[in-house]
Amino acid sequence: MGRMMLTGQTILVTGATGAIGQAICQSLAAEGARVVIHCGRNRAAAEALLLSIGRQGAILTADLSCPEGASLLWEAALAAEGRITGLVNNAGIRSEVAVDAPLSDWQAVWEREMRVNFLSAVDLTKLAILHFRAHGGGRIVNMASRAGQRGYASAAMAYGASKAALINLTKSVAQSHGHEGITAVALAPGWVRTEMAEDFIARHGEAAALAGIPIGRMAAPQEIGELTAFLFRPSQASLNGAVLDVNGGSYLR
Repeated sequence: MGRMMLTGQTILVTGATGAIGQAICQSLAAEGARVVIHCGRNRAAAEALLLSIGRQGAILTADLSCPEGASLLWEAALAAEGRITGLVNNAGIRSEVAVDAPLSDWQAVWEREMRVNFLSAVDLTKLAILHFRAHGGGRIVNMASRAGQRGYASAAMAYGASKAALINLTKSVAQSHGHEGITAVALAPGWVRTEMAEDFIARHGEAAALAGIPIGRMAAPQEIGELTAFLFRPSQASLNGAVLDVNGGSYLR
């Protein structure tokens, strides 16, 4: 177990029951933070996660594909904890729709992808800023993607665009609110060993996922978890506005 660098912090993690979300929660708790575990539907996984971190937190359910989902989640988090010091916008989906699909299908995928991956984070960011402003500051970590930096496959352009928007949001918060003690950082992983990756591998093969990654493997969820916990250390304020690449050397800028 690492040093208890995050004692006294209470951090809300969206999409916490996925592989990356679980790793983030475990790393945050290992360094002393209380964790508000958000889940969409998988309550059983959330309960198991809470148990694994010694019940050092709470579980909240919310549907981030609904326009009111994010604000309801934030209100519930404040009601449960009273004070939130950090936010991890980790919830995300990756859907595919071909450019020659019917317009209604195309629009439905884009709207849902932007709602879950970006607009829910936008609402949570707004609410977090107001809360942090009233309580001496706070930090936001956004889970972006390599796809948001280099562009993405035709059928999944919505995913790449949503992540690019999340990166820009991070930079805007960093510039606009840093003077208030409100800082923001984005992580931009390439492929990470998750259900999303396994789904891609099932469709396209592992070679397609590993193509162009010099170290020849995907990131482990634990790598993302460890880095996220590091970003919440009070000493790391100067990382404000950074976009940290975690892609094995597959995209260099």
